[in-house]
Amino acid sequence: MLGAITDVQGIRVGHASNVDAMTGCTVVLCEEGAVGGVEIRGSATGTRQLDSLYPVHVVQQVHAILLTGGSSFGLDAVGGVMRYLEEKGKGFDVGVTRVPIVPAAVIFDLAFGDYRIRPDAAMAYEACLHASAGAMEEGSIGVGTGATVGKLFGLERACKGGVGTASLEGKAGVVVGALAAVNALGDVVDGRTGAILAGLRDEKGIGFVSTAELLRQGIWKEGFGNSYKGNTTIGVIAANVALNREDTIKVAQMAHNGLARVISPINTTLDGDIVFALSLGQKAGDVNHVGALAEAAVMEAVKRAIMKADGFGIIPAYRDLKGRTESP
Repeated sequence: MLGAITDVQGIRVGHASNVDAMTGCTVVLCEEGAVGGVEIRGSATGTRQLDSLYPVHVVQQVHAILLTGGSSFGLDAVGGVMRYLEEKGKGFDVGVTRVPIVPAAVIFDLAFGDYRIRPDAAMAYEACLHASAGAMEEGSIGVGTGATVGKLFGLERACKGGVGTASLEGKAGVVVGALAAVNALGDVVDGRTGAILAGLRDEKGIGFVSTAELLRQGIWKEGFGNSYKGNTTIGVIAANVALNREDTIKVAQMAHNGLARVISPINTTLDGDIVFALSLGQKAGDVNHVGALAEAAVMEAVKRAIMKADGFGIIPAYRDLKGRTESP
């Protein structure tokens, strides 16, 4: 076990980054097809082709999930994944060709780097070329390049976010992997102690202030123009268990609970929080068992995204603030 979403056979992950512009994208490939599901709880999502993940849709499988920076502009990058898959003959057979089914979701990273440069089809194609079933790079890479957390008072008091992964093995060889791109308005906390690992820093920049507590006090600035509120945490779950679409959606719902245990607050009006789930393989497994493993895996993936993040000398990351505590 690599401790990554790639521990699920049939999953490959690739990143592409532009460190000058502080943006990037990450592709989760399941080229032979996977049953997909999704759970959306944030109010500010930017997405594409989520209809293919709902029970009434004629298409029964997806072939990749794209997570990208660039806000809604970044959705153009899906074309690169589709080009890569079509070249390999992968996709939904429509007779004259195969149409790759690639749901996508974005994070808002336009204010961290150069907003004029966003992930595009060429970048996503590059991510596909780099995709591997081996160990996955984590931190400020791919979709995590421009990710930040703790933004109630803007970037000047925020911390660096990133992308992380984890996996767990359950009963009878069941394997569940998670990938998380962490770009939250709120703080990332230790799921056991509640201590803030990364988030809103105090006025001196040396400790943390609870964003959730400030919201309970009624402290909130409206609109994107008054403070840096571009957010969204995206999770992807994969399991080597044969689930139908309804059960895959249930796994996504249970996994989303994991985000709520390690990000506070979560699902605000300016977060686009979303979790995808993918079912691959023919192994039998109970949906509740898979969902419980998914919840734990996504919690660990969020933690690793923060611990592996790099602030590039621009904004503090966990590694720079390790050991700091919440301000009284």
